[in-house]
Amino acid sequence: MADLEAVLADVSYLMAMEKSKCTPAARASKKIILPDPSVRSVMHKYMEKKNEVNFDKIFNQVLGYLLFKEFCEQTSEEPVPQLKFYEEIKLYEKQECVEERRRIARDIYDNFIMKELLAHSHDYSKECVAHVQKYLMKHEVPPNLFEPYIEEIFQHLRGEPFKNFLESDKYTRFCQWKNLELNIQLTMNDFSVHRIIGRGGFGEVYGCRKADTGKMYAMKCLDKKRIKMKQGETLALNERIMLSLVSTGERLGGTIFLPQNETVRNNSEGFHRIQPTCSCVLFVYDMPIQNEFVLSMS
Repeated sequence: MADLEAVLADVSYLMAMEKSKCTPAARASKKIILPDPSVRSVMHKYMEKKNEVNFDKIFNQVLGYLLFKEFCEQTSEEPVPQLKFYEEIKLYEKQECVEERRRIARDIYDNFIMKELLAHSHDYSKECVAHVQKYLMKHEVPPNLFEPYIEEIFQHLRGEPFKNFLESDKYTRFCQWKNLELNIQLTMNDFSVHRIIGRGGFGEVYGCRKADTGKMYAMKCLDKKRIKMKQGETLALNERIMLSLVSTGERLGGTIFLPQNETVRNNSEGFHRIQPTCSCVLFVYDMPIQNEFVLSMS
């Protein structure tokens, strides 16, 4: 009987994985409903107070970057080639193979630097050009080869493109999502939990699927009694902090944290202060097959 239950759990888990790969939102059992666009003014004032209405804060969020990119490509009256240049540089920096970096570096130099130099339309400093040429002449391709260009690209994007973005419908959509993020209340009912995919010293890791997006996550359940017995409060809290700061370089968000009981208080003093009605704390983080976080709730 136990073997049959294990087989059924495996089948359920594999089916959920397959569903998450193909149009996950269309197969989701719940749908995300955005608030009315009128929340823009309220959210704008709220983010201004928190000093979050600036290029760096918005651009370094997944949602902000995607909406800003969409604005530059589809809505902006003037072309913004700097964004494409930036994306190519980030693609170059991710490469681990030297030969691949050399190939991409040559393509970037030909298409974004030399081509503009010949057309007298290169809007970057001579120092940036000299820095890149110095390494390419030596056939060296360090990961930070185009780093001087990044700041100059950002200086341009912080100007008119970002000002126009703040006046566009894309920024309104950004405010809608931020309002949703602030007001969302996650519970266990928002996930369908499947089989155990791993075990550790303090608990288990389950494969689960979020109901409204259909995406797969790994849910880590820590047994607080076990943590208390092994005096692992500091270790568990440090893991929670590290997961909330997770970033793999592509402006990813953090981790979703779910208390098993809504009345639970997680504080910096340790798990021993948490109400005894909660026997475990849940960390929900992306499965390896996914490349981006949907929510950031740290």
